[in-house]
Amino acid sequence: MSSLVVTAPLPGRLLPIDQVPDPVFAGSLVGAGVAVDPAPDAGLVDAVAPVSGRLLKVHPHAFIVLTPAGQGVLVHLGIDTVKLAGAPFTVHVTEGDDVAAGDRVTTMDVAAVRAAGMSPVTPVVVMDAPAETVPEVAAGTPVAVGDTLFTWTAAA
Repeated sequence: MSSLVVTAPLPGRLLPIDQVPDPVFAGSLVGAGVAVDPAPDAGLVDAVAPVSGRLLKVHPHAFIVLTPAGQGVLVHLGIDTVKLAGAPFTVHVTEGDDVAAGDRVTTMDVAAVRAAGMSPVTPVVVMDAPAETVPEVAAGTPVAVGDTLFTWTAAA
């Protein structure tokens, strides 16, 4: 069995995936994970790679890091933020780049996301992983960038 340590891409408070205000993420339809809710007074926040690997996809509002073992980890900055057409985001990388856990990928203007009436809750998901492969997290637990969010273990 392989395991993968997934770290916090941005600071905030933990939110179990089933409490994400989006049915696709809440239902673990994309994969298993947790979410980070940035602080209410957050402004510009850097989102970093939660694992090391290659950037498989890069959009202003989301990115996927493909680990050397072939597991994709999605960071989705906010809910429905694709509708903002990239406005509150600054991308610092290029699709295909190699990144180490902790490398800056995108900057999100959390205040602008909130001002647009959207949630900045950021799901961090191991793609296509069954929900039970990620341990439960306590809602409201504070996390700093680089803190371990969870250790994902592949199903046997």
